[in-house]
Formats: sequence, structure tokens, C-alpha cells
Amino acid sequence: MAASAEFSPPFTMLEGRYGGKENGSSAAGEDPETPEGMKEMQAGKPPRHLSVIKHCVSTSGLTDSTDFDLVARLGLTSPPQGQTGFLPVFRSGSCSEMGRKPYMEDEYICIDNLVKHLGALPDFPSPGAFYGVFDGHGGTDAALFVRKNLLKFIIEDSHFPTSVEKAVKSAFMKVDHAFADSCSLDLSSGTTALTALIFGRTMLIANAGDCRAVLGKRGRAIELSRDHKPNCNSEKLRIERLGGMVFDGYLNGQLSVARALGDWHMKGSKGSPCPLSAEPELQDTTLTKDDEFLILGCDGLWDVMSSQCAVTMARKELMIHNDPERCSRELVREALKRNTCDNVTVVVVCFSPDPPPRIEITKLRVRRSISLEGLHLLKGALDSN
Repeated sequence: MAASAEFSPPFTMLEGRYGGKENGSSAAGEDPETPEGMKEMQAGKPPRHLSVIKHCVSTSGLTDSTDFDLVARLGLTSPPQGQTGFLPVFRSGSCSEMGRKPYMEDEYICIDNLVKHLGALPDFPSPGAFYGVFDGHGGTDAALFVRKNLLKFIIEDSHFPTSVEKAVKSAFMKVDHAFADSCSLDLSSGTTALTALIFGRTMLIANAGDCRAVLGKRGRAIELSRDHKPNCNSEKLRIERLGGMVFDGYLNGQLSVARALGDWHMKGSKGSPCPLSAEPELQDTTLTKDDEFLILGCDGLWDVMSSQCAVTMARKELMIHNDPERCSRELVREALKRNTCDNVTVVVVCFSPDPPPRIEITKLRVRRSISLEGLHLLKGALDSN
């Protein structure tokens, strides 16, 4: 599904209480608007170059007690001592290209300010942000459906916001079942799903499939998700235990991922154990001042680029122009140069209004000494020459 520069209409929540705009991809048939800063880059590109950027900068800060209260309300890990004064500022940019494939099946979403997006809600954690990448296969219906509805299921879950982890895991399963109940959609289509839900300094990564989340920490790449490939040992054991098989790296010889939403032609009845799982793996992270940015990318990026290479390249770009949109665009362009065969979608989220600082490497002064005997041997050798 092609991404568009237009904002999607706000999703409808129960009782019509919430409304807002999201920055993400849109359904086919919409006319994309090209940002002025990208006009010079259209030549020689694949049929679609559709990138979107949305900024929402907050200068508000949390006091130490507020930070701890927020973490306690979310049911997540408390921040380490000495870091309670840090509060991230969310700025995001995204880029999606069709690449060598004949059609686009990727979707993505970028919401830098959840409170503004959902409307003022009592007891809603703030500040908050939500990002996601959805790599569709077998059609576009599953990826589009999940992008439009996953956040709604998270917010509406009974565990939210007291236990965000339970709410997110439950929402993945509920949106998968809701897709199965859709009568007008192609239930054989499927999608991977990778999301980042951030409240204050607490970031929760949820992943089902082979998209990947990588944190840039002062130039180091920290992988926050695991690629769910069928030939991964733990996934292969799970698949075989549930009656499936892995043939030539494919689940039941059909699918190149071990976890996905949709693909109901490969699943049994709702709720029954199945080799193809929609259950996400979760990774809880407390952001510090050393955490500079987050990269969410589909496998079209990671098939041709290591996590460290992407972080190094992204950091270099941000030091030059401090623009997450241009950064995501350069990562996509580099993947295309490296001949990736898939759609490529990248979301870059910065946690500070400032560019990453230059890392100073102190040169160590090494004192070298020589013994008196060695000095005499060296002198004799020089005199003989």
C-alpha cells in the first residue's frame, strides 16, 4: 500500500470521544503531494517516492516526582537513578519507496503528540508518542487495516493505562481477530507489525515479524527487536511444536516470516494455537540523554544494511542537517543503491531538538621506555652501520 503525503482521516473511537490527525500512509488512489524540499530528487526514482514528516516539539519538563508517577501508572520499569530530570522531545520523519517490486504494500504511522491526536483525556499519560511500520504481503488490506486500528485497540483495552504491556499485547491479538471478521477485505493478505509506544521516558517496542527497531545511543546501535524468521531456532521450535514445518526458510513452505497479522488462510479458528503467531515480542526501554534517535525499518532496509551501519549513517546525517525526514530519505536511498528487492519504509524518531553532538575520542599518550641494556644494544647496532 502506497504511502501518501496526505494525512489520513482520524480513526473513530468508541462513543466518538476522540479525534485527531495522524501522519502516515494512506489508501491507494489518493493523490500524493510532494514536499518542496524533495522536488529535486524525483528524477531517476522508482514510480513512488512518498515521504512524510511531522514535528511536534514540546518544551515541557517533568519533575522527578511526576516522572516516577507516570512510570508507576503505566506499570513499567522505574527510571535509573540520576536520570529523572531528562525528558525526550519527539520529532519524526518517514520515507517509503516501492523499490523494485511492482506494487507498494508497506504502511506506517507517526504520531508525535498522542494527547493532541486523541484529544484531551482525563488521566491520559503525557507526553506520549506512537510510531509503527507495517510490512504487508499478499495484498494491501491487512497492513492498511492494522495501521488504522491498532492504536484504537490499545487505547480501548481494559489494561490501559495501568499496564501498557498487557494492553499492547492484547491489542495485537484483537486487531488480528477483527481483521478476520471483516467481510469486505482479503483475509489471505497479511502484515508484520512493529510499533513504538512512548510515554515520558518509557518506550515500549512491540514486534511481530521481521521489521526491526534500532536505538542510536551515542553512535552505538542497540537492537530493540528480534527478527521473527522461520529458521530462527526459537521460532522453528515453536512452529514445529504447534504442528508446522520450516522448508527452505519458509513457514509451511509459504511464508518467510514466523509471526504476522492476517494470513487467515494459514490459521485455524480464532484463539486456537497456530504456527503463524500474531503475538508480539515486547521490549521495555527507559530513555536517557545518551539515546539520540530510533530507527524503525522494514526488512527491505535490513536485508542490505546492518543495524550499526544504519545508525552510523543516520547520526552523520542528523549532525549535518538535524532533519529526521531527510535522514529517513537517505537511508531509503542507500538501501535502493544496494539493490534491495523489497519495498523500503523507514521511520526516524529523534529524542532531542538538537543534533547529535560530536563524539570526542581522547588520544592516550603512551610512554615508551627502553632498558639500559637495550639502549647499549641499539647504540652498538647503529655504530656498526
